[in-house]
Amino acid sequence: MAPPHLPPTGSHPSHLDMRPDDLRGHHSVDRPDDRPGDHPTRQPAQQPTRSTRSTRSTRSTRSPHRPARHARHSDAHATALTHALVAAGRGYSVVPLTRAKLPAVRSPHHADPSPTSTPCRGDCGRPGHGIHDATSDPLAVRRLFAAAPWATAYGIACGVPPHHLIGIDLDTKNGADGLTALRLLAAQHHFALPPTVTVRTPSGGRHLYFSGPPAPPVPNSAGRLAPGIDIRGTGGYLVGPGSRTSRGEYHLVAGTPRLPTAAPAPLLSLLPPQSPPHPHPHALHHPSALPSPPPHPNPAPALLRFVRTSPDGQRNARLFWAACRAYESGLGQEMATALTTAALHTGLTEREARATIASAARH
Repeated sequence: MAPPHLPPTGSHPSHLDMRPDDLRGHHSVDRPDDRPGDHPTRQPAQQPTRSTRSTRSTRSTRSPHRPARHARHSDAHATALTHALVAAGRGYSVVPLTRAKLPAVRSPHHADPSPTSTPCRGDCGRPGHGIHDATSDPLAVRRLFAAAPWATAYGIACGVPPHHLIGIDLDTKNGADGLTALRLLAAQHHFALPPTVTVRTPSGGRHLYFSGPPAPPVPNSAGRLAPGIDIRGTGGYLVGPGSRTSRGEYHLVAGTPRLPTAAPAPLLSLLPPQSPPHPHPHALHHPSALPSPPPHPNPAPALLRFVRTSPDGQRNARLFWAACRAYESGLGQEMATALTTAALHTGLTEREARATIASAARH
């Protein structure tokens, strides 16, 4: 069987990669004032003290860079806004993000958090509710960016009309190879991956955009489908092309469609189902408040075998995935020691193994 088709990996300067004119500031270097002496004839200049030299050095070396940094930030903000408006014109709901890829508009409720109240999702009419602010209305997009002049990126909401976007995040960090893992899944389940909107991430990974059905909702997940494959569904978002983050820029891959292609039915069948709602965090100390997992066969032997057979470059990713499955099955604490031993068999240190398992427990 021919390998499934994936979009090309190059990029081209499409209109989604256009940048506004450079905003270059003008500055002048601060100089010490000329002070005449007591005598009509100008006195020789005194030798500057160490503190004076330090102050002058700071002024002459730091001040000229501030306008340049401000210009670069303004350029990144304007670029993100431009691309966000283009995305909104194609039906995507967008929201401004910081360089850390977090919602940029500050919450209006941060000064009065009430642990007993229901979280506001925008019912108050003010911005600052994260992904719940996402909109495709151009005027509303401009207002959101005006409320967050520090935003240099934007997010595209998943699971909302009209596209009901499903994002496939193919990671390449920590030894994972999401692209190869997705190809293997497609070959194993006998379906082809059609060309669709593809975005190259700063780490060398890929974001694939697929449109999904209105129901049932597709949840977010990390590594459940396979190591290196994260799913962005209802309540999640993808960093849009043209965004600039602390890790780098996101670019549209050359030759990909402008709108997402429908997700293949076999791929949809592989996505995990929606999990039941979590109890309120303040009720978690009551054992009766925790939902009982459904009965299922003991997955421990398969998970341990999955970890022990990890090839080089996938040891951490496989351990994390197996630990996540163990905790989801209610066996996390029981299997922690066995998973650590299996990870030591692959060459990981005990410290690395325990840190990965602890990360899975928090996840």
